[in-house]
Amino acid sequence: MRLEQLYAIGGGPGANRPHGSAEEDAAHALASRWMDEAGLAVEVDQSGNLLGRSPVGADVWVGSHLDTVPRGGRFDGALGVVAGLEAVERAGCGTVVVFRGEEVGCIGSRALVARGGPLPRAFLELHIEQGPVLERTGAPLGVVTSIVGYARGELFFEGRAGHAGTTPMDGRDDALVAAAEAILRIRAAVRRIEGGVATVGQLAVEPGGSNVIPERVRISVDARAPDAKRLDRLIEAIGFEPVHRTLPAAMGEGPRRVLLEEVESRGLPAIELPSGAGHDAGILAAAGVPSAMLFVRSLNGGISHNPEELSSEEDIALAVEVLGAAIGRLAPA
Repeated sequence: MRLEQLYAIGGGPGANRPHGSAEEDAAHALASRWMDEAGLAVEVDQSGNLLGRSPVGADVWVGSHLDTVPRGGRFDGALGVVAGLEAVERAGCGTVVVFRGEEVGCIGSRALVARGGPLPRAFLELHIEQGPVLERTGAPLGVVTSIVGYARGELFFEGRAGHAGTTPMDGRDDALVAAAEAILRIRAAVRRIEGGVATVGQLAVEPGGSNVIPERVRISVDARAPDAKRLDRLIEAIGFEPVHRTLPAAMGEGPRRVLLEEVESRGLPAIELPSGAGHDAGILAAAGVPSAMLFVRSLNGGISHNPEELSSEEDIALAVEVLGAAIGRLAPA
């Protein structure tokens, strides 16, 4: 199975194909071979994105990414590439694209947009939901309405280093305590903004000795919200200056409607939901490309970025069927 071949690259635990690594390169090489075997015209653009073009309807793209977070799951990104290739083979038209570096800020799709393309006429991305909504509603598939905006940056805290055993508690200036208090304030602030979320996922402590009071601490901040107004409020409430920011992006009405109709035509519930994660589809949508996303139900409570990430073979088969039909309608052979 193609997903298992990709998952095996880099060894475990989990999927380990970080952007810029030999493992990401190996995954692209494997996907390139599959494209060639499918009779697609294979090319790599100047940003390292991989494309496999059909002779017909090549301006309609479908795809995702193959880089992963450390110890990631087998489905995130990879399913969109594998399913996209199978859907294009079934439809006999369209282009499969594998973008570079999605997990570190959608590097490949951003580079494509920044240099002015060439951009597709339409873009479809199949992805696992990475959340619990579809599992809770009992729906195998969902159609995305919009992709949240997000802001990333860092906060720094200064204190004074000292001996862990001889410095009285009431005489300490502990940078890590200040950082911990800030993290709790961030959590409280986010809860006052509906639909907002924020995560502190990295923490660096200096000088880093187990018997030294921390003198300097750096924390990462990832803040997300459904619209630009709430994202601004979130940034202000947290009190940080983003070094990277992506505005929320609405999905294109045309391709989104096609996906919905294909889902409904199979007697499945027409579930529409926003994406709380960033995706390459959001970058292309923001650049004016009519884009749409099809979510596959995530099991195990919707866990993702984790080796326990799971979607069923039955749900995946339905998704490939819907995706192939949608490509056939948008880029008829």
